[in-house]
Amino acid sequence: MYDFAIIGGGIVGLSTGMALGKRYPNARILVLEKESQWAFHQTGNNSGVIHSGIYYKPGSFKAKFCRDGCRTMVEFCQEHGIDYEICGKVIVATDKEELPRLENLYQRGLENGIDVKRITAEEVKEYEPHVASVGGIFVSSTGIVSYKQVCLKYAEIIRQQGGDLRLNTKVERIVKSGNHQVLETNTGSFATRFVINCAGLHSDRVAKMGQVDPQAKIVPFRGEYYELTPEKRSLVKGLIYPVPNPDFPFLGVHFTRMIDGTVHAGPNAVLSLKREGYHKTDFDLRDFTEVMTYPAFWKLAAKYADEGMKEIIRSFSKAVFTKSLQKLIPEVKSEDLVPTHAGVRAQALMNDGKLVDDFLIVQGENSVHVCNAPSPAATSSIEIGKAIVAQIPEQSHLQPTVSSVN
Repeated sequence: MYDFAIIGGGIVGLSTGMALGKRYPNARILVLEKESQWAFHQTGNNSGVIHSGIYYKPGSFKAKFCRDGCRTMVEFCQEHGIDYEICGKVIVATDKEELPRLENLYQRGLENGIDVKRITAEEVKEYEPHVASVGGIFVSSTGIVSYKQVCLKYAEIIRQQGGDLRLNTKVERIVKSGNHQVLETNTGSFATRFVINCAGLHSDRVAKMGQVDPQAKIVPFRGEYYELTPEKRSLVKGLIYPVPNPDFPFLGVHFTRMIDGTVHAGPNAVLSLKREGYHKTDFDLRDFTEVMTYPAFWKLAAKYADEGMKEIIRSFSKAVFTKSLQKLIPEVKSEDLVPTHAGVRAQALMNDGKLVDDFLIVQGENSVHVCNAPSPAATSSIEIGKAIVAQIPEQSHLQPTVSSVN
């Protein structure tokens, strides 16, 4: 019998396992992951940015967890010898119409307690010589890291704490049995007193398995990236972002220097026809039908029809993708870009057609379900893990550490 079973071995599931082991050193903790490696989906396919927290609504979980997580992630990397770099990032306006939005973003950064600096077009060039802009913001606390490396360290710590980690183990049913639950998987059954659902792209389905209303449905959006050819990497020194488009709920295509020295450009955001659909041709009838028959999706599609159509065109046309990148760096040419990996973002959509704008953690009976944890969940992972553990009722049969989770 396990005290806690975590479903999902991405960065949030592993962070939660680590935080639980610190809180309850004698607990029997199980982490189940259906893939053959940790951090296989959202965690392993993102752009590896340690976000500052500038974008998020003041007072939201995203704003608080990201700002604090930016600090705790850096401390974690320092403590465990994980490669990272605090390179800062520029957010630039490419025409005068964007300047009021840039100013709003600057004010939001101040409200969120972030070190932000207004910079002129000339000062932008000091940070990023090849960028064309009419002004920008410099955010000093933003950095880069490999979140796969972070996850491997989280997993190692869970093992050292005595946790049981199992790959290639897919949860197929959750059965209540007295005061505990049985997770029926493809490799056998596991009894546990408490379930924590960190299943990412499948979190809504796992919640329903556990008889809990996830309060939203996961709609998958694929983000496709290009990579700059090695001889053109010098065009980008750090991180270059546009001012977010208020007519679209994603950040827009940007340039990211990765921790391995490569430079990625993207992502766009297009509806994926499969929850784990990393290629344009990937299709799953169940996943597709669920989205197409969900009335809220059509409300969302109507609201963002124009921008959504542009994203689809950009997905199929390298020339259009290149043109959007040239707004930031005019020197970039189509032949400088090579297609690279894609990621799929698990975005929770409510019945009213609104995207869930914050992290969503739903309580069940002897269970907690993380039903929305897109970006900046990787940056925020240590803070999310601590918050989940704080929401778990005191376990009378376990001896907690004296201090709260720290």
